[in-house]
This record gives sequence, structure tokens and C-alpha cells, in this order.
Amino acid sequence: MTSRYNPQEAEPHWQSVWTEQDIFRALPPSEAGGAPKAYILEMFPYPSGKAHMGHVRNYSMGDVVARYKKAKGHNVLHPMGWDAFGMPAENAAMERGTHPGEWTYGNIDHMRGQLKQLGLSIDWSRELATCNADYYGLQQRLFLKFLEEGLAYRKSAKVNWDPVDMTVLANEQVIDGKGWRSGADVEQRELTQWFFRITDYAESLLDDLKTLDRWPEKVRLMQENWIGRSEGLQMRFEFDGDAPKSHEYGIEIFTTRPDTLFGASFIALSPDHPLTLELAETAAEIDTFRAECAKIGTTEEAIETAEKLGFDTGLRVRHPFEDRTLPVWIANFVLMGYGTGAIFGCPAHDQRDLDFARKYDLSVTPVVLPEGESKHHYAIENEAYTGPGRIYNSDFLDNLQKDAAILAAIARVEEMDLGRGTTEYRLRDWGVSRQRYWGCPIPIIKCETCGIVPVPEADLPVVLPDDVSFDVPGNPLDRHPTWKHVKCPICGDDAIRETDTLDTFVDSSWYFARFAAGEHNDMSEAAYWLPVDQYVGGIEHAILHLLYSRFFMRGMRDCGLLDLPSGEPFAGLFTQGMITHETYKSSDGRWVAPDELEERDGSLIEAATGEPVSRGAIEKMSKSKRNTVDPTAIIEQFGADVARWFVLSDSPPERDVEWTQAGAEGAARFVQRAWALFDALPEGAETTETSDSEAATDLRRTSHKSLAAIEKAIDEFRFNSAVATIYEWVNRLKKAESGGDDLVHARHEGLAMLAVCLTPFMPHLAESCWQRIGQTGLVSTAQWPTTDPALLIEDLITLPIQVNGKRRSEIKVAPDAPKPDVEAMAMADPAVQSQLDGKSVKKVIVVPGRIVNIVVA
Repeated sequence: MTSRYNPQEAEPHWQSVWTEQDIFRALPPSEAGGAPKAYILEMFPYPSGKAHMGHVRNYSMGDVVARYKKAKGHNVLHPMGWDAFGMPAENAAMERGTHPGEWTYGNIDHMRGQLKQLGLSIDWSRELATCNADYYGLQQRLFLKFLEEGLAYRKSAKVNWDPVDMTVLANEQVIDGKGWRSGADVEQRELTQWFFRITDYAESLLDDLKTLDRWPEKVRLMQENWIGRSEGLQMRFEFDGDAPKSHEYGIEIFTTRPDTLFGASFIALSPDHPLTLELAETAAEIDTFRAECAKIGTTEEAIETAEKLGFDTGLRVRHPFEDRTLPVWIANFVLMGYGTGAIFGCPAHDQRDLDFARKYDLSVTPVVLPEGESKHHYAIENEAYTGPGRIYNSDFLDNLQKDAAILAAIARVEEMDLGRGTTEYRLRDWGVSRQRYWGCPIPIIKCETCGIVPVPEADLPVVLPDDVSFDVPGNPLDRHPTWKHVKCPICGDDAIRETDTLDTFVDSSWYFARFAAGEHNDMSEAAYWLPVDQYVGGIEHAILHLLYSRFFMRGMRDCGLLDLPSGEPFAGLFTQGMITHETYKSSDGRWVAPDELEERDGSLIEAATGEPVSRGAIEKMSKSKRNTVDPTAIIEQFGADVARWFVLSDSPPERDVEWTQAGAEGAARFVQRAWALFDALPEGAETTETSDSEAATDLRRTSHKSLAAIEKAIDEFRFNSAVATIYEWVNRLKKAESGGDDLVHARHEGLAMLAVCLTPFMPHLAESCWQRIGQTGLVSTAQWPTTDPALLIEDLITLPIQVNGKRRSEIKVAPDAPKPDVEAMAMADPAVQSQLDGKSVKKVIVVPGRIVNIVVA
């Protein structure tokens, strides 16, 4: 009778051993002994207070790779930290009457304990939190270096303003015109803000995506679309009649479709275009119109779905190719941030332009003829045509295809000295100012005499004051009686600190370099570790976080702070799927948590009330729908290895996985089944002699082939395939228990290999199993086994035999058996002979390694 494995005893024990022996500490380059490096990193968490099953899956995946690389002889860096600044902490402070730091550090302590329970191979000596002054002080130094090199600057810009949270919101934080946290209607305000000049790297950020061959294609495409390179024409339309004083040269536009210039029916300016602002100075109606436009968010999605609104300025410009003029309008769908803030409208071939033209009764002239249409009868109704075709109604462009027409139009405009071919990017500079307390202070002093003055190096870090109040909305730094008042470092006069703090995306744009720099922030050590070899995280960070990180590494490189020639921070990227769970609702419409349910007589009820509960859709775990599962409860019930095994085994890692109690129970049964294999091995099995019996060789072949398959699956991020192989391997080893003494050595060899293969997935169980079969040291520091190539070759393979296309039998042959020998064996098979029954054989087709097909008359 074998003993039962007890995870509640084993897991804390092995975690304490790992900590005591400090086996997961990354070695500095000088101590690595030439071992290849492997930097494995999962996106660091926001310390919300509780780890969730999404964290379990994310960090378990990274841990598989980290432990595997360590076993393969790599010097592994696998750190952990906390993305700890941001609005949730301020909101919690207001709700609870606490300080954001108290709330944040309490959450960090709790979540650290939860993550340590998972048995992750983390180098905790490198732990950081972005709200620590020693971290954000270094960030302030980076900011000042960027400022010195021209990568940081200050300008006035229109921003999304949340009147409840009293802060600027990024476009992505505006949902249906409302603040993502407060739900308040977002306003447009003109504020002086700090920016990073990310557009300086637009071409590099786009072109270098081609080098990231270990990134998901969908992520590269998302980044490519976000950067948005457009080849086109920048040209000016000259005024017909008197021109406004500031625009005597005309109105500059950028277009990617100069082939449609003959279809132009109007010019449209952004409400924020300099000409619009000039006209508004003497026209109150334009000011009113601009205020109406400001109610719409600044996102392209918001503008796309909003009703198209326009204001006719009364100005007209001359068409460059024809003897006619175009009216100049102000339109709410034109963005100042893209191109020049002015467009020409070709309604027939752009849906926004068409909607606008129909609303204001402007001309619609098609100039691209779809294949198969007649130019005499083709017309545009309420849907613009944006597909391919021949150009017509366009004088010298007639009969050209789109690309040729674009080049011809650009050439003609350049000949006329009205413009030039150029490249534009959708990417805008990164606004990093946030009007909130719980963030990294921007290290700037504002002096009436000296202007904008960097905080001297000796005065860094600029530390947040602790004595702040959240009793009224807005930034407490603005109201602080002493913190913001300082002397100018240059002239000594009274001055004021910058009270804006940095966007929290800044905190997460270089944390991986800080991990790599070690205790003394040694950027030469960071250069050794970077780029991150395997980065793991959610697809929701596919654009901004990754893009900003790529910018930051280029900036640090070009400022001479980091030797990273490529500028790419992440060589490999994997975006994992989500954890889902059934949702439940009470009869009165409330969401009910899984741990509040009971099953009675085949029906679900709410335990506290006895009321019936209905099952809902399977959805991503979320607090709002109360379908979360607490990892701590799972660990207490089944152990951490079960939680890890389940989230790695149920489906491919890039897909969503549904958490079920039955699945967890199945994983727990497998833990006991695996343990029983090791516990049943006879004492001293490791000293038994090797047997060359057919049964022993067959068992060894299973073990070595399983090892090779698991290795390949981990390399390819197919953890579920590795798990499936382990299941089959365990079943085969279980059958071998009933064999003779000749299998004892083969069983021991297989179990020793299995223990190492289990380590990345279920490290605590693996340690107990390793010890049980008399191995020395820790399995977490053991080398990955090597396969015997001879055992990976099959002695015989099975070939099916078909007679006239129908399977009739099979034969076993050597993989390299000559075709004549295979043909002879197939023809001699009794089942085949019975099918021939005197018939004549027309031909025998042997497909090596696959099939034999006999064709008879």
C-alpha cells in the first residue's frame, strides 16, 4: 500500500528549502562561467490586493520556461515586481480614508505571499515596486536625460479631461465619450503638457517589426496599424480671392489618394486648425461650432461614429488641375493630430466625405470606375466606393490604375510647385502628464525668471509628500502648502515645482531594464541580460505598453545609457489566453460567486438564501460578474501544483481556458497517480543492473521518446502537448510495475527523467518524487536529461496494406526496408492472399514509411 502525497506539507517545505539555498538567484555575468543567459519575464502585476487565476496562468507559463532553461544549463534571470502607481490607489484612499501608499504596500505584501505559494522560480532579490523612491528617482533621471537630448518637451495641446477624476485621459481611456473609471462625460481642454518625442522613431519602430520573428503576427500587425505609415502627397490649395493674412500661401493638406483629386468637392479644416482659430477670433459662430465639436472625444472611433458636422467659412480655394474652386469648411471629423489638420474631400470614394457631402448638399463626382461598370451609367448613392478600378473623369489620369495614377498626380503637383510626395505616420507624440498624486513626480521647477528648470541631480529623487489630503477631487500636490514651493536652482527666487506626475505607462516602459541592472543599477549588466528572451503577458498590452517600451529602449540607447544596438527590449513575446468560468445569477438578477452556491436535487441554489440560481455564459473571470476563483482557496484545497497543472494542461496556452472544479479534481488525482509510481519503486532500484531485454528496451524507448517530445513542446510553447505526453508516459510506467526484475533499472531511469520533466510544471511534487527514488540534491537544480538517439529510432514500423483502395491487413517492417522486400512481405500476408483468390495483380505501390497498395484486376 503506497503512501499518499500531501501537498500541504510538501509545498511549504520545498519552498523553504529553495529560499534557504537561494537557488533561483541570477548570476552576474562575471560569475556565469560562460553559460548562455536566459531572461524570462512575465508582465509585472498591478497590486490590486488579490492574485487571480489569470496571474496563476501567466506566471506558471513563464515559470515553465525559466525552470526548463535552468535545467538546460542557462544562467536564468526570472524577476518579479509591482506596477504600483495609478488612479486605483487614489480612489481607494478616498473611499477608505487611507494613504495610497498604505493601501498599495499592503496589497503588495498580500500578493507576494500568494505568488510565493505557487512555487515560482523567482529571483526575489531583484524585486521592485514602481512607487519606491529608489525606482522613480532613477526614472526622474531618465526623464531629465530625455529632456537634455530633446526626447522630452513641453507644449500646449488639446486633451481629454475627466471632470470627476480631475485628470487627463489617454484616448484609450475614453469609452463612448466617458472616463473609463469615473463614467463622467469627458471634456476637451487645452493644457500645457509634457510629451515624449516617440514620433522621432516612427520609421524604426515600424520597420524593425520585421525582425521580431518570435512575436505573434497579430501583435506585429496591431503595432503596424497603430504606427500607421501613409505614403502620399502634401500639397497646398491656393486661395481664390483675398487670403487670410496667416495663410497667404494657401491651405496645406496631406492625402494618400491624390489619384482622386479630380473628385474633390470641398476642403475641410480641423476645429483646431490654426486658420480655424484665426477665423474664430472675429466670428463668434465659429467659436460656438468649435465648442460643439469639443464635446466629442478625441479618439478616431468617437469621431468616426459621431454625426458629421460642418461650418462653411465662406472661403474658397482653386483646384490645382481644373478651372474651378472648392469651398472651405470646418468639419468635426478632421483631426489636427494627423497630417496637416486639413483635407480635401472626395465624397465618391471616402464614406466620411460622402456623409458630409450628402448632409450639406455638396457635389459627388466618381473618379474610380469598378471593374465591369460603365462610365456612362455608374453612380454613387449612399455608399462610397473604396475598391480598385480605373481612373476616369480625370483628364490626364484617365485609364490609369490606382498606383500609377497616384504617382502621376504627385509628379504633376511637384511640377506645379504646389507640393511633394511625402510620408506621414498615424503615431502621435506621447503625452505623459497626469494631474494626480500617486505617480512619479516630474522633476521640473517653474521659475518666472528662468522658465522651465530641471531639478539638479543632487536634489533627486523628488519624493512625493506623505501628508496629503484626498477630501476633495483633484491633484493634492496642487493644494499642498509646502511641497510645491521651492527656490529656483538658477536664480534663487521663489519658484514652484511641476505638480503633474508621469503617466504610469512610463513606469512600465523600462522596468525590465531595471531588473536586469541588478542591485547597483549597473547598465552594463543590463546590456548582458537584454533583450528579454521570453516575455509573457496579455494581448491587451499589445500596442501601448510594448510600443512605449520599444521607444524607451531606443531613447536610453541613443542617450548613451544602455548598450542595446537593436533597441528592441523583447526578443520573444507570447500572449496567453484568459481564464474563464461560468457565471451565475440569482432570481433577482444579482451575480452570485461560485463559492456561494450549493447543488441540491440537481439544481443550483444560493447557499445563504436557498433561492434558485441560474447558470449564465462562460466568460472571462472578473470581479464585476463575481465569477472569479481565489487561487489561495485552490492551493489550500488541492495544492499549488494542481493549480499550475490545470491552467497549463487544459488547452493551448494562447487560447482561453475554462476553470472547472471537475478539472481541478482530475489534476489532483493525477498528482496522486504520479506519486504512487515513485513510491512503488523498490528501494535500491538505482543500483540495479541495466537489462537489455526487449521489454526493458521498449520501456527505455518510451522514456527517451517522451523526453524528446516534452522538450520540443516546451520549446514551441505547447505546454498542453507536453502535459499530454506526461500523461501517456505515466500510464506506460504504471504498466511496467507488473513486469519482472529486468524492468527495475529501466523504471528507475524513466522515473528520474520524469521527475525532471515534471519540475517545470509541478515543482513541489517533482522534488518529493526525486527524493523518493534516492536522487541526490534538488531536482530544481538538476540538469535536463539527454536522450539516447538510438532509442529514438523505431525498430519496426507498421504499414497498412490496401487491396484496390481498401485496407485489408498490415505488416511490420524496418523503417529503411528496401521496396522489393516490403512488396514481397505484403504479397505473402495471408489476409492479402485471401483477397487475391486467383486474381491478377496489375501493380504494387509501396510508399515508404506510409502504405502498400495492391491493385488487382
